Amino acid sequence: MRPLSVVILSGVLAFFGAAAYAQERGGTLTAIIQPEPPILMVGVNIQGPTQTVAGKIYQSLLTYGFDLKPQPVLAKSWTVSDDGLTYTFKLQENVRWHDGKPFTADDVLFSCMTFLPETNPRARLTFSRVQEASAPDPHTVVFRLKEPFAPFLGAFEMGSAPMIPKHLYEGTDYRSNPANQTPIGTGPFKFGEWKRGQYIRLVRNDDYWKPGLPYLDQIVFRVIPDAASRRIALESGETQLSSFDNVEWFDLPALRANPALNYTDMGYEFFSPHAWMEINHRVPPFGDKRFRQALLYALDRTFIRDRLFFGQGKIATGPISSTTRFYSDDVKRYDFDLKKAEGLLDEMGLPRKTDGKRAAIKLLVMPYGETWTRLAEYAKQAWAKIGVETTLETTDAGAWAQRVANWDYQITFDYTYQYGDPALGVSRTYLSSNIKRGVLLNNTMGYVNPEVDALFNEAAVSPSDNKRAELYAKVQKLLVEDVPVLWLLEMKFLTFTNKRVHGLVSTGIGVNDSFEAVYLSK
Repeated sequence: MRPLSVVILSGVLAFFGAAAYAQERGGTLTAIIQPEPPILMVGVNIQGPTQTVAGKIYQSLLTYGFDLKPQPVLAKSWTVSDDGLTYTFKLQENVRWHDGKPFTADDVLFSCMTFLPETNPRARLTFSRVQEASAPDPHTVVFRLKEPFAPFLGAFEMGSAPMIPKHLYEGTDYRSNPANQTPIGTGPFKFGEWKRGQYIRLVRNDDYWKPGLPYLDQIVFRVIPDAASRRIALESGETQLSSFDNVEWFDLPALRANPALNYTDMGYEFFSPHAWMEINHRVPPFGDKRFRQALLYALDRTFIRDRLFFGQGKIATGPISSTTRFYSDDVKRYDFDLKKAEGLLDEMGLPRKTDGKRAAIKLLVMPYGETWTRLAEYAKQAWAKIGVETTLETTDAGAWAQRVANWDYQITFDYTYQYGDPALGVSRTYLSSNIKRGVLLNNTMGYVNPEVDALFNEAAVSPSDNKRAELYAKVQKLLVEDVPVLWLLEMKFLTFTNKRVHGLVSTGIGVNDSFEAVYLSK
């Protein structure tokens, strides 16, 4: 077997940690969370706010650096066989769940092979590639794949493969298990209190498996529905952290100029968030690609980027972000063109009626802040120009997730993460084998294209990067012609922190990581 590079804490980092412990231990970090997560059990809900909070409670085997290379968490080392089929993980010892029970290889097998394939759309695809999984001893896990799958080591971050306590979930209804209300993980912080509509409080895990960590006593996630109040809370120091789109995009220029705040765009490398409008193909006339194409032609995405997202992003050309492996720009373009949109609708047999309308649709607004509401209003106005009447529907984050997962929508917004490789973060959206009612962030659209399926499946297991690039170039062309979703932007988030906050963004998963080494200066 050939050993993979395993990142180990250097003497410099160890020294820094010791100094921080001596001088900066304690305190409460107060962060904004928007919207309020529907649940904290990340095994059954992988919406963005859930991952951000749960990343301090739950852990996986690995995390990833800014270069997307794997780093150890619950796995301290790993090897891959020369034929690329066998992955052996050596687990950290003396790790305990928050209820005191030991974490062992049996928990890994249960999480990866039983629990997550039922609840997590990415895990379902990844672990379906496993021929056999075994635990030779309590601190060793071996995965034997059916065929080589190069991105396999990229599938073990907390949101993709959180470790689940077998002793609490085996043989239960995962989604209704009472343990979901008081989540139990192995992370540096434990669930403390949740006052709905106000805050979520996490407390220091005094029995954390890394001695001396974490530094913070508490993390409090404040739920602040009003956009102006979120900005004021950050500027005043009432909260010390904002990430993803917790503050509105129109507030970014003022916050960047605030001398009391630091900001960075690092920590989103693993995600490469990709925003689109998701379409339920089961509802006429969305099943006709000409209708989907017309809707995309009618959107001025330059306006969307510059006026609604204040330049923070890049217009998406298709399903793969330009920051993700195997991106190709050799695809059909959908520049803003109302004449082309009208022509497609005419071709479909949807002429304007006497009132000027051709069709009526319902847009479910994503409840992630004012910017998304403004985007919905813009889309409504834009589509009215081509005779498509749009009714806006609003709901909260939990109900939105439930409706989309259960196909109870016509068109909505979404943004998903790409996870460094199309086989991990892109194909899950378009594969017909990943249509499963009740699960969010899979192929909820009901899109079926056997040629797309075949290309994605072949590209995932090809040992040659050149061959993978060729296959992904083909699938991008097919998808951009079909327009299963309306791609909008490659999003560029900023993380803002009070200048007292240190050590916050240290990996490619940024604020979704554990915060074990975060501290506040005096």
